[in-house]
Amino acid sequence: MAAAAAGLCPYRALLARRGGALRALCGSVRGLAAGPETHFGFQTVTEAERREKIYHVFESVAKKYDVMNDSMTLGIHRVWKDILLHKMNPSPGTLLLDVAGGTGDIAFRFINYVRSARERQLQRKLKHHQNLSWQEISESYQEDKFKSLGDSQVVVCDINKEMLKVGKQKAQHLGYSEGLSWVLGNAEELPFDDDKFDVYTIAFGIRNVTRIDLALQEAYRVLKPGGRFLCLEFSHVSNPLLSRLYDLYSFQVIPVLGEVIAGDWKSYQYLVESIRRFPPQEELKAMIEDAGFFKVDYQNLNSGIVAIHSGFKL
Repeated sequence: MAAAAAGLCPYRALLARRGGALRALCGSVRGLAAGPETHFGFQTVTEAERREKIYHVFESVAKKYDVMNDSMTLGIHRVWKDILLHKMNPSPGTLLLDVAGGTGDIAFRFINYVRSARERQLQRKLKHHQNLSWQEISESYQEDKFKSLGDSQVVVCDINKEMLKVGKQKAQHLGYSEGLSWVLGNAEELPFDDDKFDVYTIAFGIRNVTRIDLALQEAYRVLKPGGRFLCLEFSHVSNPLLSRLYDLYSFQVIPVLGEVIAGDWKSYQYLVESIRRFPPQEELKAMIEDAGFFKVDYQNLNSGIVAIHSGFKL
């Protein structure tokens, strides 16, 4: 019996090796079926898992999103967004696509900016009409007043229904309706025709896109020739001392604020981790160029805590 058992040992070893190889092969097949690996914060996940997790993050924080932005940045995010609009410098007639713009911050600023530009246009026009009668001036003023945006439009596109819902509620509360529309859509596969928009913006959104390269290609596709791409995003701090303080604040304070204000520690832990995993300024610049954009540059704000990247479709 002992001899027979000894004779079987090579076969057992062979079967064990084949079994191990088979299990490894099955694991590889399962991995391929689930999709390529990527990251969710500091976790390694499949692309499908990442998309699902990020959807749930923003579904969870939507109602407290704006309050948390004020709390986390001490209100400075408002200044960053104002700088983005001044860099865009839209004129009446501009067609803007704001991707991942769910709660409407960029869209509302765009409308305010264009209204102001339109008002200045109207004032200049009236100055040139000094010889008209009061009635003619009044009629001309009222006619132009009805088109306060001068045919400008902004389309807010977001993948998350809850974020869009909050944005629509804000728009109704603040009285924004003219020239504003809301579309449910994925940045990696936009539901718009080619060569449609004058400007594409994405503010604090591209970091949450699973395939940044696809999102950039889609941005290029939907922009008209001569159109402009603008991205406002958290980036990498250049000052070593500020970088250490920023890390301390990010990892020790922001998740606590998330728990206290939004009742959601994990979502804001992801936020902090996702910022650290995001490509630095030069790498993102190269990715934007790879998508086909020209004259790509970036502007660091607050020593690189955030950066605005700009490029043109020529």
